[in-house]
Amino acid sequence: MLILTTLLGTLSSMFRVRAVLELENLALRHQIGVLQRSARKRFKLTAADRLFWVWLSRIWSDWRSALAIVKPETVVAWHRAGFRRFWAWKVRCGRPGRPVISHEIRALIRQMCRENPGWGAPRIHGELLKLGIDIGETSVSKYMVRCRKPPSQTWGTFLGNHLRRLVSIDFFTVPALHFQVLCVFLVLAHDRRRIIHFNVTAHPTAEWTGQQLREAFPFDQLPRYLLRDRDAIFGQDFRDLV
Repeated sequence: MLILTTLLGTLSSMFRVRAVLELENLALRHQIGVLQRSARKRFKLTAADRLFWVWLSRIWSDWRSALAIVKPETVVAWHRAGFRRFWAWKVRCGRPGRPVISHEIRALIRQMCRENPGWGAPRIHGELLKLGIDIGETSVSKYMVRCRKPPSQTWGTFLGNHLRRLVSIDFFTVPALHFQVLCVFLVLAHDRRRIIHFNVTAHPTAEWTGQQLREAFPFDQLPRYLLRDRDAIFGQDFRDLV
């Protein structure tokens, strides 16, 4: 059994090598034929030549080693172009796409949008289904009236409108002479860029930070807008204290 398996493997290898040599010989002969055909002018590959190399690239893994008249990337581009043409032909000759939406249904969708500004595509789609109009939700969204929304307020406009009621808080560090890092809490008003309150600590906590804010704004005089970063010290504990 072992001898038979070895013999079959040897024969298969011999036939495989023979097939590779035949394919290489076929590729070289084709290229010589193209050059002989265009001996007096610049060679031009026909559709049959392109089809031959695309077919050869699909059945022979080492086809690039025998290719000399064009680059391997050109053969790959031929293959992709043929694939696109095939699917374009299949789409044209196959089943049609989505049915065309009539002008009456388009006008009805726009009318429902104008009369019901709060309705979105899912609501309009549901109402059309109740009327017996079979249409997709994406088609409804396509023919809806697009209402222009008022421009949103820019950050510069917001600062200009609320500058007197805007306060920022933040920490910065200061190294001490004995190599200890101190944290400075700062409350800054934006109207005149003045410092309202500051304090220094070596171990800042949410409770300490909330107490500093209460000292900066006593008697419930907190500003309307408070700017801060996403430091963990300004988390839920800090908001509960404030």
